[in-house]
Amino acid sequence: MKLRRLKTGNISSLSPLEGSEVWLWGTDCTYGDLYEAQELYQDHHRIVSNRLIFVNRIDGRVYEPVEEKPGQYFGKPISDENLIMILTADFTAGVIRILSFDPQSGRIESVCEIARTQIKDCYNLMMHKEPLMLTRAESECFEIIWPLSKRYSVSAHESFCFRKDDSLYFSRWEEDPDYREETVVRDLSAGEIKEVINASLVMSDDGQWWMLERNEE
Repeated sequence: MKLRRLKTGNISSLSPLEGSEVWLWGTDCTYGDLYEAQELYQDHHRIVSNRLIFVNRIDGRVYEPVEEKPGQYFGKPISDENLIMILTADFTAGVIRILSFDPQSGRIESVCEIARTQIKDCYNLMMHKEPLMLTRAESECFEIIWPLSKRYSVSAHESFCFRKDDSLYFSRWEEDPDYREETVVRDLSAGEIKEVINASLVMSDDGQWWMLERNEE
């Protein structure tokens, strides 16, 4: 068995990159997640930055496409159409950015830039793909921030999973009295429930969603 030795600085763990069978990613999570880093910055703590690296599973090469800088913080990245999408909060500049990184060419491009004031806060701020979206969720509320601007009222037990055409798929858990999970399909336009399916949703490491159907009672 070959043991690979990687120079990662203070980054001590790696995770599969959502949507890719090739890439792993890691961060030192110096100040927790984006929301925690935002709170510290607003309380006038000195946010240095966190680092974000990507590791190729095949050749073991380590990439750090965007350098750390004071006041900048990375969220969870994803892979979309063979590009790596990087979510960045620049607290000093007051903007949220999505950047695309092409490992083949090394090119970095800006996908979108949103003023921080357009978003309530960074709580559960994350990207989803097919199509690429920036979303935010809190209790009984789900928002699409980019490329659309939508806000929906949902159950406190619902978690957004993915969008397919004009439908939004949520996983909802119930306990009455036994625990179960079901899939709620909502309309993109107004968020109205189109269908409730007796099935749970599970995502594989490569970003595919699987619907696990149960026998009807």
